Amino acid sequence: MIDHAGGTGRYDEAALAGFSLGGNLTLLHLGREGRGIDPLVRRAVVFSVPCDLAASAGEIARRRNRIYLNRFLVDLRVKIRWKMAQFPGRIDDDGYERIRDFRDFDDRYTAPVHGFRDAEDYWTQCSSKPHLPGIAVPTLIVNALNDPFLPPACLPMAEADANPMITLLTPASGGHVGFISFNGDGRYWSEEAAAAFLDGGCFN
Repeated sequence: MIDHAGGTGRYDEAALAGFSLGGNLTLLHLGREGRGIDPLVRRAVVFSVPCDLAASAGEIARRRNRIYLNRFLVDLRVKIRWKMAQFPGRIDDDGYERIRDFRDFDDRYTAPVHGFRDAEDYWTQCSSKPHLPGIAVPTLIVNALNDPFLPPACLPMAEADANPMITLLTPASGGHVGFISFNGDGRYWSEEAAAAFLDGGCFN
């Protein structure tokens, strides 16, 4: 997408925004590219990021989160069935009911489809947390302390302290991609925070 936007010649700069797993991918790209990031990319903002995928998967598998996990697995089965129609014979949902958590799902689908050995290999290679030191553009990370899917390992305080390009906000509330604010125009706090940061605002 960055290459496409730059290739049109219509943009002088771009900002990246990501939520949840999309936020992890955003940070992973920024960290891996480091100072070699496309110069079009000037800033980034992410919310509710499971930057340690193994830790987040373990948290979601906890008993208190079972209602959320069951909902995720139901939605993912729908997506698997879409893929079955797109790629007949290459993917199926036989025995899907035996999948109990994200480890099972990632072992069966995510890892092999994308060339990883298993769930652990996928989580290790695709967690953004180890790559945060490489981020070289101003980046805002917002992870709520009451996010039911993010354990302490997903609050990268040491990494943010060590990298002046990273601003980490850990509000007491917000849940997972919630960040609602009650105002007359219906804007979310996350939208206002993102706009302010991408416009050059300071959150220190």
